[in-house]
Amino acid sequence: MTTAKRFEELEVWRKAKELTNLVYRHSSDGVFARDFGLRDQMRRASVSIMSNIAAGFESQTQAMFIKYLGCVKGSAGEQRAQLYIAKEQDCITEEDFNTMFSIAEICSKQLSRFIQYLESQPNARRVREEGAAYDVEQ
Repeated sequence: MTTAKRFEELEVWRKAKELTNLVYRHSSDGVFARDFGLRDQMRRASVSIMSNIAAGFESQTQAMFIKYLGCVKGSAGEQRAQLYIAKEQDCITEEDFNTMFSIAEICSKQLSRFIQYLESQPNARRVREEGAAYDVEQ
């Protein structure tokens, strides 16, 4: 696995962004746009997925990153649950449901594999400031 230097390089973050854009696009018109509770909750859940991947990536330790990713996986499940309601309340079509559900499911699977990978690297250190020199006095 190649080491990512920025969260934007993570495939799971790019998938989450794709899902967020679809949720916003489909929730901007018709019945969905008028169901403020569901619309806003689905938008928050999708934004939470991509935002917390970014926040975790920028966190101080790998353990914190793994914890963030666990929360993100919960948001991906929340998004899938909300998609069922959106479909059953005729806010989205079956086709739109299938597309967004598939992407949310891919995110969940990618997150699981990413967490497993990170947990298998217990001694990995993530350093952000490449080339920075620090004078440390003891």
